[in-house]
Amino acid sequence: MEPAIAGNVLVGKSITRADSGGAVVLDARYGNRHGLVAGATGTGKTVTLMTLAEGFSRLGVPVFLADVKGDVAGLAVPGTDNPKLQARVDEIGIADYRTEACPTIFWDLYGKLGHPVRTTVSEMGPLLLARILELNETQSGVLDIVFKLADDRGLLLLDLDDLRALLALVAEERKAVSAEYGLVSAQTVAAIQRALLRLSQDGGEAFFGEPALELQDIMRVDHGGRGVIGILAADQLILRPRLYTTFLLWLLSELFETLPEVGDLDKPKLVFVFDEAHLLFKDVPPALRQRIEQVVRLIRSKGVGVYFCSQFPDDVPGEILGQLGNRVQHALRAFTPRDQKAVRTAADTFVANPGLDVAQTIAQLGTGEALVSTLRDTETGKGVPTPVERTLVAPPRCRMGAIGDDERARVRAGSPVGAKYDTAVNRESAAERLAQRAQQQSAANEAPPARRDTDTRAGVGGRINDWLLGTKRRQGILEASGKQAARTITNRIVRGVLGNIFNGRGR
Repeated sequence: MEPAIAGNVLVGKSITRADSGGAVVLDARYGNRHGLVAGATGTGKTVTLMTLAEGFSRLGVPVFLADVKGDVAGLAVPGTDNPKLQARVDEIGIADYRTEACPTIFWDLYGKLGHPVRTTVSEMGPLLLARILELNETQSGVLDIVFKLADDRGLLLLDLDDLRALLALVAEERKAVSAEYGLVSAQTVAAIQRALLRLSQDGGEAFFGEPALELQDIMRVDHGGRGVIGILAADQLILRPRLYTTFLLWLLSELFETLPEVGDLDKPKLVFVFDEAHLLFKDVPPALRQRIEQVVRLIRSKGVGVYFCSQFPDDVPGEILGQLGNRVQHALRAFTPRDQKAVRTAADTFVANPGLDVAQTIAQLGTGEALVSTLRDTETGKGVPTPVERTLVAPPRCRMGAIGDDERARVRAGSPVGAKYDTAVNRESAAERLAQRAQQQSAANEAPPARRDTDTRAGVGGRINDWLLGTKRRQGILEASGKQAARTITNRIVRGVLGNIFNGRGR
């Protein structure tokens, strides 16, 4: 079989049919119609994701995916030949198979296993930030007020220090803010501050700041025309599920809001993989869920394909599941009522194949096997889901496993974006401006009152006056004595004059 069909990603070989060499492919023209990779733990979902990522990369399509367990990083180094791998290659009939690495950039919210990924508080917005902080409805409303106040006063919200400064300002001016924007209680502000403290202790402080991630850096193509695969280190991030899912949702929203409309292309501009998708929809508020549905429904016209990965297909809500045109279903074990329901759901979402009992086959699939249905052009129309096929999944050409620290360091050293993101920048924003204002007010309050110009004690003249006439108290005494003496002299003169007059008259 020759898998290198132009414009297609090889998924594997059909076990149930032999036409066209039995190749099961994903047509790149419909790569932006989204997809789902599902299956129980240990059935081969991660290897399938790596095979799809490699295939898109060879077609010149950038890919962004999270590395939850640490083995997706193997995309960055070539695989090694072994008898089992070669037997799978021969069985599928991949004529041009050779081990090779993919062009890769490592990312990490904590900046340890990859380049730091940052965004600003303003770019995150109050809705997603409230989800990260696990705020209730009342607290989320106060957070809206904080963002509005920052806009009205021209204060930049870049990092968590800026948000703390704005919360302190709201608490200080609580009465005025409540009158203008709505009721704000000191207890609610304190609750948000405590949530920020928890986020900071969990390492979320490093996520907010600058330089912020620019979308073109996850949509790169190397000099050879291959799409660069961005791998987000998520082995620690997944321990904070809301931070993990909200970050990916923020990134998806940024793509939706920033990229122009392009319609249907020969291949996607980006493939975005959302691993552990069940976490995204757990306890999600209605407004946010509606936002997710809107983004998934409309982002395909921006040239972005979204691929969800989870254990069960019903982990994804039905409104979104119906938008996923490319399906890869690995084995499910129907041991519990929950598992049995998932098997029925998975079977019902595929286009029926007369020669295949889907519900029965799902439980019988071996590791590295999957039920696959993709969108293809058929006699009945374009972009039609194909009948489900039991498929032997093609192996990736990279390493199927974790990489060492030295290998990761070499990949990071050759990264084209390291100099741009590895050093944080802290420019003047809300925290600095409010701190400057507080210092100015404090200095004004501590300054002594200005002395009047009539104060004769100021300067050298004042000291001479004190030396000649004494202090003000002594000057007052001298002045009073002088006035008394003047009045005594005046009275004597008057009495003398009047006495002379009257005496003259008596003569």
